Order: sequence, then C-alpha cells, then structure tokens
Amino acid sequence: MERAVLVYTTWPSIVEAEKAGRAIVEARLAACVNILPGAVSHYWWEGKIERAEEAVMIVKTRASLADAVGAAVRKQHVYTTPSIMVLPVESADPAYQAWIVQETTL
Repeated sequence: MERAVLVYTTWPSIVEAEKAGRAIVEARLAACVNILPGAVSHYWWEGKIERAEEAVMIVKTRASLADAVGAAVRKQHVYTTPSIMVLPVESADPAYQAWIVQETTL
C-alpha cells in the first residue's frame, strides 16, 4: 500500500485556509485537512524579522499526490513563498492508512 504523508502549510487567515482546504479535499488530493487557527509565526523576510498570525494546515494525503497538493497550495496562496513541507509518516494505523488511499482515489 502506498505510504501516507503530511503536507504542512500556513495561511494568513482561517478563511483562506478553509477555502483552500476544502478545494484540496474536493479535488481528492487529500483525505482530510486539519486547520489550526491561532498560530503566531516569527520569521526572516527581506532582511528583517516579521511577526504574523496565521492558520496552520496539515494535509493528509498519499506520497504520490504531494506534488499536486503543493501545486494546489501555490495556486491559491497569497504569499510569495508559501510554506509547503512534505513530512513522511513513519507509521500509521493500517485502517487509517487505507482510508487515506481510498479517499484520494479518483
């Protein structure tokens, strides 16, 4: 069975994260997205430290769809350089893993 991955990304608002997350799930690029509001980020941007309030999105998908998820995020994102990181899943409950594969099958 194909392995699961998590795609981690952040959004400037929960509204934008929900819109993008729903589109990603509707396109069957992910079985589920979790959106966690209230993140505070400190980061370097254009030579200075910035602070932003963001929403974190964790996309649950299969490894073969990670690039397509990244493309969908870039297409909908307002950031010049959105955070898109693919995290391997070391282990998953077999039934949950099967569900991810089933729900991302067109």
